[in-house]
Amino acid sequence: MRYVHTNLIAKDWRSLSHFYQKVFGCKPIGQQRDLFGKWIEDITNIQNVRIVGEHLLFPGYCENFPTLEIFSYENSIEGEKQINSYGFSHIAFEVQDVKIIVELAIKEGGSILGKIVTKDYGEMGTGTFAYIRDIEGNIIELQNWKKCKNCETTNEVVEQV
Repeated sequence: MRYVHTNLIAKDWRSLSHFYQKVFGCKPIGQQRDLFGKWIEDITNIQNVRIVGEHLLFPGYCENFPTLEIFSYENSIEGEKQINSYGFSHIAFEVQDVKIIVELAIKEGGSILGKIVTKDYGEMGTGTFAYIRDIEGNIIELQNWKKCKNCETTNEVVEQV
Protein backbone atom coordinates (compact mmCIF):
# COMPACT_ATOMS: atom_id res chain seq x y z
CA MET A 1 0.00 0.00 0.00
CA ARG A 2 1.18 3.56 -0.65
CA TYR A 3 -0.13 7.10 -0.58
CA VAL A 4 -0.89 8.35 -4.11
CA HIS A 5 -2.35 11.87 -4.25
CA THR A 6 -4.31 14.69 -2.68
CA ASN A 7 -7.04 16.28 -4.80
CA LEU A 8 -7.91 19.98 -4.88
CA ILE A 9 -11.04 21.07 -6.71
CA ALA A 10 -10.29 24.42 -8.32
CA LYS A 11 -12.34 27.22 -9.78
CA ASP A 12 -9.53 27.65 -12.34
CA TRP A 13 -7.24 24.63 -12.37
CA ARG A 14 -4.66 26.25 -14.65
CA SER A 15 -4.16 29.26 -12.35
CA LEU A 16 -4.09 27.12 -9.21
CA SER A 17 -1.58 24.73 -10.80
CA HIS A 18 0.60 27.71 -11.74
CA PHE A 19 0.49 28.95 -8.11
CA TYR A 20 1.77 25.60 -6.75
CA GLN A 21 4.44 25.41 -9.44
CA LYS A 22 5.70 28.96 -8.75
CA VAL A 23 5.52 28.94 -4.94
CA PHE A 24 6.44 25.33 -4.11
CA GLY A 25 8.25 24.04 -7.20
CA CYS A 26 5.67 21.33 -7.95
CA LYS A 27 6.06 19.90 -11.45
CA PRO A 28 3.33 18.71 -13.84
CA ILE A 29 3.54 15.01 -14.62
CA GLY A 30 1.62 12.91 -17.08
CA GLN A 31 -1.00 14.26 -19.41
CA GLN A 32 -3.58 16.89 -18.59
CA ARG A 33 -6.89 15.23 -17.79
CA ASP A 34 -10.22 15.73 -19.57
CA LEU A 35 -12.54 13.20 -17.97
CA PHE A 36 -16.08 12.65 -19.19
CA GLY A 37 -18.44 9.85 -20.15
CA LYS A 38 -20.36 7.09 -18.44
CA TRP A 39 -17.38 5.72 -16.50
CA ILE A 40 -16.74 9.06 -14.71
CA GLU A 41 -20.49 9.59 -14.21
CA ASP A 42 -20.66 6.17 -12.55
CA ILE A 43 -17.71 6.75 -10.22
CA THR A 44 -18.76 10.30 -9.20
CA ASN A 45 -22.51 9.72 -9.28
CA ILE A 46 -22.87 13.02 -11.19
CA GLN A 47 -24.71 12.99 -14.52
CA ASN A 48 -23.04 14.76 -17.48
CA VAL A 49 -19.92 15.40 -15.40
CA ARG A 50 -16.75 16.76 -16.97
CA ILE A 51 -13.51 17.13 -14.99
CA VAL A 52 -10.34 18.76 -16.30
CA GLY A 53 -6.94 19.31 -14.71
CA GLU A 54 -3.53 17.80 -14.04
CA HIS A 55 -1.27 16.13 -11.49
CA LEU A 56 1.71 17.95 -9.95
CA LEU A 57 4.60 16.03 -8.45
CA PHE A 58 5.34 17.24 -4.92
CA PRO A 59 8.84 18.67 -4.39
CA GLY A 60 11.37 16.27 -2.90
CA TYR A 61 10.09 13.23 -4.80
CA CYS A 62 11.59 11.86 -7.99
CA GLU A 63 9.12 9.21 -9.08
CA ASN A 64 5.48 9.53 -10.08
CA PHE A 65 3.97 9.80 -6.57
CA PRO A 66 2.73 11.44 -4.46
CA THR A 67 1.02 14.13 -6.45
CA LEU A 68 -1.27 17.07 -5.98
CA GLU A 69 -4.22 16.47 -8.29
CA ILE A 70 -5.77 19.79 -9.33
CA PHE A 71 -9.11 19.40 -11.10
CA SER A 72 -12.02 21.63 -12.08
CA TYR A 73 -15.58 20.36 -12.38
CA GLU A 74 -17.96 22.10 -14.75
CA ASN A 75 -20.48 22.26 -11.87
CA SER A 76 -18.54 22.70 -8.61
CA ILE A 77 -20.05 23.74 -5.28
CA GLU A 78 -18.54 26.83 -3.62
CA GLY A 79 -17.75 27.56 0.02
CA GLU A 80 -14.64 28.76 1.83
CA LYS A 81 -12.85 26.20 4.02
CA GLN A 82 -11.82 27.32 7.49
CA ILE A 83 -8.86 26.03 9.50
CA ASN A 84 -11.28 24.43 11.99
CA SER A 85 -13.76 23.03 9.43
CA TYR A 86 -14.57 19.31 9.47
CA GLY A 87 -12.83 17.15 6.90
CA PHE A 88 -9.47 17.79 5.26
CA SER A 89 -7.99 20.97 6.68
CA HIS A 90 -4.71 21.66 4.92
CA ILE A 91 -1.62 20.32 3.22
CA ALA A 92 1.85 21.07 4.58
CA PHE A 93 5.23 21.85 3.07
CA GLU A 94 8.56 21.92 4.88
CA VAL A 95 10.42 24.93 3.46
CA GLN A 96 13.87 26.51 3.82
CA ASP A 97 12.50 29.89 4.96
CA VAL A 98 8.87 30.36 6.03
CA LYS A 99 8.94 34.16 5.64
CA ILE A 100 10.25 33.99 2.06
CA ILE A 101 7.57 31.49 1.03
CA VAL A 102 4.84 33.58 2.70
CA GLU A 103 6.05 36.60 0.75
CA LEU A 104 6.19 34.61 -2.51
CA ALA A 105 2.70 33.20 -1.94
CA ILE A 106 1.34 36.72 -1.36
CA LYS A 107 3.14 37.97 -4.49
CA GLU A 108 1.50 35.13 -6.47
CA GLY A 109 -1.99 36.02 -5.16
CA GLY A 110 -2.20 33.99 -1.97
CA SER A 111 -2.60 35.34 1.57
CA ILE A 112 -1.47 34.65 5.13
CA LEU A 113 -4.08 33.22 7.50
CA GLY A 114 -2.52 34.28 10.82
CA LYS A 115 1.03 35.12 11.80
CA ILE A 116 4.45 33.51 11.45
CA VAL A 117 5.21 31.81 14.77
CA THR A 118 8.33 30.10 16.18
CA LYS A 119 7.95 27.47 18.93
CA ASP A 120 10.60 25.49 20.82
CA TYR A 121 9.66 21.80 21.04
CA GLY A 122 12.61 20.82 23.23
CA GLU A 123 14.49 17.80 21.90
CA MET A 124 12.43 17.85 18.69
CA GLY A 125 13.93 21.25 17.83
CA THR A 126 12.50 24.66 17.09
CA GLY A 127 9.79 24.98 14.48
CA THR A 128 8.70 28.03 12.55
CA PHE A 129 5.17 27.84 11.17
CA ALA A 130 2.57 29.79 9.21
CA TYR A 131 -0.76 29.03 7.60
CA ILE A 132 -1.39 30.58 4.21
CA ARG A 133 -4.14 30.36 1.62
CA ASP A 134 -3.53 29.68 -2.03
CA ILE A 135 -5.25 31.79 -4.70
CA GLU A 136 -8.51 29.87 -4.24
CA GLY A 137 -8.55 29.90 -0.44
CA ASN A 138 -7.17 26.40 0.24
CA ILE A 139 -5.10 26.26 3.43
CA ILE A 140 -1.40 25.37 3.39
CA GLU A 141 0.85 24.96 6.42
CA LEU A 142 4.45 26.09 6.03
CA GLN A 143 7.03 24.73 8.44
CA ASN A 144 10.75 24.85 9.02
CA TRP A 145 12.60 22.89 11.71
CA LYS A 146 15.89 23.74 13.34
CA LYS A 147 17.15 20.76 15.28
CA CYS A 148 19.81 21.78 17.76
CA LYS A 149 20.52 21.17 21.42
CA ASN A 150 21.02 24.79 22.46
CA CYS A 151 18.28 26.50 20.43
CA GLU A 152 16.95 29.66 21.99
CA THR A 153 13.58 28.94 23.62
CA THR A 154 10.83 31.01 22.05
CA ASN A 155 7.10 30.78 22.00
CA GLU A 156 6.27 34.12 20.48
CA VAL A 157 5.03 35.60 17.27
CA VAL A 158 7.98 36.37 15.02
CA GLU A 159 6.21 38.79 12.71
CA GLN A 160 3.13 39.35 10.67
CA VAL A 161 3.57 39.84 6.94
